[in-house]
Amino acid sequence: MDVERPYPPILRRPSYPVSLETRKEIEKHINELLDIDVIRKIGHNYFVEVTKPVLITCNDGKYRLCGYFRAMNNYTKSDRYPMPRIPHALEKVEKAKYITKTDCMKWFHQNKFTQNYMPYGYV
Repeated sequence: MDVERPYPPILRRPSYPVSLETRKEIEKHINELLDIDVIRKIGHNYFVEVTKPVLITCNDGKYRLCGYFRAMNNYTKSDRYPMPRIPHALEKVEKAKYITKTDCMKWFHQNKFTQNYMPYGYV
């Protein structure tokens, strides 16, 4: 993801009110993501209020932590890369000797930010 110039101002947003149980679940997810180096801690005065942490309930009853980046949509450059069609992708690997499996649950958190976007990509 990349941010177009001019860079957005500091986008301070109040967080959603959540129950104590939900707050504990958010903290659990944040600690897990810190442990596997998907996210990192930042200074307390940095752009920490750009997004709100939101828990999404999956079909199996588990939760997924998401960042609510709607305020950044006006500043984010669109990525016009079309998604490949599954049958075409499978045809390309049908004669492959090795195929790698991806962890789809954690892959969700692997959006890469450019250096310009980094100050705005914090949850």
